[in-house]
Amino acid sequence: MKNVIILHGTGETKESFWFPWLTRELEKKGYSVSIPVLPDTDHPDLKTWLPVALKEKYSPETILIGHSAGCPLQLSVLENLNVKIKKVILVAGYARQKGDMEPEKILQDKYDWQKIKKNAEEIILLNSDNDPWGCNDVEGKFIVDNLGTGKLIVLKGEGHMGSDTFKQPYKEFPLLLKLIV
Repeated sequence: MKNVIILHGTGETKESFWFPWLTRELEKKGYSVSIPVLPDTDHPDLKTWLPVALKEKYSPETILIGHSAGCPLQLSVLENLNVKIKKVILVAGYARQKGDMEPEKILQDKYDWQKIKKNAEEIILLNSDNDPWGCNDVEGKFIVDNLGTGKLIVLKGEGHMGSDTFKQPYKEFPLLLKLIV
């Protein structure tokens, strides 16, 4: 069965931003959609988030989407899978500490880029050129360069593609839907 797993970011829930809209649109097209509830959303921690994400059902038909802090979680999930999934889409993704911010517990010290690449048929990154959190096109390029593959789509002026702090409601995301179906 075609399934989509969406991993939310810091402070987010399954009701945040484009998640409800995308869920409805995908279900209309016959997809099963899961958005696991990650614990303590204001303090993403790989030790608590990864076990929850790994409980999901992954298959060769799975599409894995992450937003913000959900993206480094995606990379960790891919390192731990024993199945190659169909597609991975990182929205406002990053894989390293940003600027002078306090170290993020969702990040690994290093990633097994080869294993990540091996476990995904296709990898797409959506980053904006003006992300206020630093999850910008430079971070997207860093991931693509380390993977040695993947498609980086740089959006102009789209910010974080969903942020309460920066008043970016981003209730619909037609480009993302188009990349899935």
